[in-house]
Amino acid sequence: MYNLIVLAARPQDWTHEQFIDWWRGEHAEVTYPLPGLRRWLHTDLAEGSDEKSAGWDGLSILSFDSREALDAALASEEWKAAVAHVGSMRGRRMIFTGDEKTLLDARVSERQDA
Repeated sequence: MYNLIVLAARPQDWTHEQFIDWWRGEHAEVTYPLPGLRRWLHTDLAEGSDEKSAGWDGLSILSFDSREALDAALASEEWKAAVAHVGSMRGRRMIFTGDEKTLLDARVSERQDA
């Protein structure tokens, strides 16, 4: 899998709950149609483990079959609609892309131990 990873913080005038509800609700509805989207994981970040990690509200990992599939999604009308939906929101975000490697899969380990 090739992933688009988004780390985001809410606008200052939004609550954490409001931001997560928006992200998992109305923004998700605009994002689901991305061509080639195979999986979407979202984590509601409860708290940072130290002061340098504080201030973030959520993390999304959008997975595609390949870098080429992600590039096609980013060039699509559906991506433009998702970006437009975020609009001029005043929150912060960091976006990364990268190739996924599973280092541990508990489901596989449990079957091997049985």
